[in-house]
Amino acid sequence: MTQVLGDVSQSWTVKNEQSKPEAFLKSLDPRVRLVSCVSFAFLISAMHDLSALTLALGIGLGLSLSSRLPLWTTIRKVVVVDSFIVVLMLTLPFTMPGDPLFSVWGWDASKEGLYRAAEVGLKANAILFSLMGLVGIMEPSVLGHALYRLKVPAKLVHLFLFTVRYIDVFYKEYKTMRLAMKARGFVPRTDIHTLRSIGYLIGMMLVRSLERSDRIMEAMKCRGFDGRFHILNNMKIEMRDRIFAVCTAVVILGLLAIEYF
Repeated sequence: MTQVLGDVSQSWTVKNEQSKPEAFLKSLDPRVRLVSCVSFAFLISAMHDLSALTLALGIGLGLSLSSRLPLWTTIRKVVVVDSFIVVLMLTLPFTMPGDPLFSVWGWDASKEGLYRAAEVGLKANAILFSLMGLVGIMEPSVLGHALYRLKVPAKLVHLFLFTVRYIDVFYKEYKTMRLAMKARGFVPRTDIHTLRSIGYLIGMMLVRSLERSDRIMEAMKCRGFDGRFHILNNMKIEMRDRIFAVCTAVVILGLLAIEYF
């Protein structure tokens, strides 16, 4: 009886998870999501009308919210990107020539600079939110397979997959070596000894990465690797993918109409 109730509860949980908007976005073909995101990003980068950019930001924010990404992780990513954008937005009004609106400590802020700052901020956030909503929920391996299916050169796809796979490995190696340096009494200072130690650390990281890459290549050859990743998922485009692509095209045409008319 307990097992039956557990199976019913598990099936109910699965049905509830599938009914969420995240399930719909994840069920879409990765190629359709990737092409839609790239097309949307290119359109936004070419737009200049603030009303159209504001609408694009709303669409990107809607995609990001519907993907049900972790809240704090998303906030941290947005803060990291906006920290650079804010610096640019604060300096543009005072560095771009145009009609002055106000002055701060003798520096005139131009109307054109404020307009361009608002444009840059809207563009960056709209592209960021759409990227997180459509591509951010993909696994790296799925993204690599989608790129390969879109006829991206195989060497670039391999480089991307290996880079994503072994960034964490090299970071753990770095933490291990730093821990060993601390155990030997190393304390960072502004002197020649610290610079020499950091140089040794970087050199050892390069040597270890080269040795690890040789071992990985030998292991892959022993398992029959011939320079290709054999993909089991055929990524078939279904009706919902076509509907999403049509909706994306309608949104793009609508933004173009707002931009030019």
